Amino acid sequence: MNRLRAFGRFWYDFVIGDDWRVALWVLLGLGATAGLSAGGVNAWWLLPVTAAGALADSLRRAVRSARDR
Repeated sequence: MNRLRAFGRFWYDFVIGDDWRVALWVLLGLGATAGLSAGGVNAWWLLPVTAAGALADSLRRAVRSARDR
């Protein structure tokens, strides 16, 4: 059971990492891209847009946090 817990912790840390919000952005972007592609839309452009949105959101929160100190 200890190895299973360590395996789970590794994957949680690898996928979620330091910021669960960025992982959520990526998950939503992948889901939306898959959904659009399944509907026949050429959705290659959506994932870079989502990554830019995740970066902007992360930077906005970091600047706000630094300013509030």
